[in-house]
Amino acid sequence: MRCHHQCNPCKCGTAEGERRKQDAFVTLSAHREAVIRRAQRALLIVLLETGSAMADDVRKLVALPPTIGPKVFGAVPLPLARAGIIRADGFSKTCRPVGHARPVTLWALADRAAAVQWLADHPDLEDTFEQRKVGTASQRVLFSIHPTIEPGTAAATAAPGVEI
Repeated sequence: MRCHHQCNPCKCGTAEGERRKQDAFVTLSAHREAVIRRAQRALLIVLLETGSAMADDVRKLVALPPTIGPKVFGAVPLPLARAGIIRADGFSKTCRPVGHARPVTLWALADRAAAVQWLADHPDLEDTFEQRKVGTASQRVLFSIHPTIEPGTAAATAAPGVEI
């Protein structure tokens, strides 16, 4: 892959930047699995309902506790894209003022049946990291999303019997 300057990626650092990004995503995935799972579920639910989504849509649905930074959202789409469930579908400007209207990836559903199956196979997880931080195993998830899917909507029709 070449950068927008058409230079050699090894010389301008894009290859190293990509490697570092992937390393960071692996680390985030290992330590923030519950948050990432929740965000992946939110992304798929939005895609089933509307057909396209971007990070802004997920951020509206998944609240982060103060101990977790928003960079965690960067690790959300890649496993779903690699599995062929979603695909990049261009770019759209972020609506978040702090994002300075920068372009972010717009995602589309690549395989509706696979998305429904993924949701069935990947339920919401308890956030054990937050439990350890609080110091009590009896405390359950500190933050959660459970979007309501109205009967008769595309997502409800596509996922009968699947608790989303």
